[in-house]
Amino acid sequence: MEYNDQMKNRVKRIEGQLRGVLKMMEEEKDCKDIVTQMSAIRSALDRTIGLVVGTNLEQCVREQLDKGENTDDLIKEAVNLLVKSR
Repeated sequence: MEYNDQMKNRVKRIEGQLRGVLKMMEEEKDCKDIVTQMSAIRSALDRTIGLVVGTNLEQCVREQLDKGENTDDLIKEAVNLLVKSR
């Protein structure tokens, strides 16, 4: 699978958010503020996982259909990946 710039930029943004949380911890910022930022990171990561799995699923389904093959197993696998990520 090819990971596009949108996916990579999302991960870079999450990386920056994580560095920000570490800095907040080093500066002994309020727990509530840190947890709020961590929650935002988790949400961004969940959305990125959805984007990666969805894009991969779309590509794989197109390939399977082009070959005339069944896509049921691919769809089940994608759903399982999303469930496991939670």
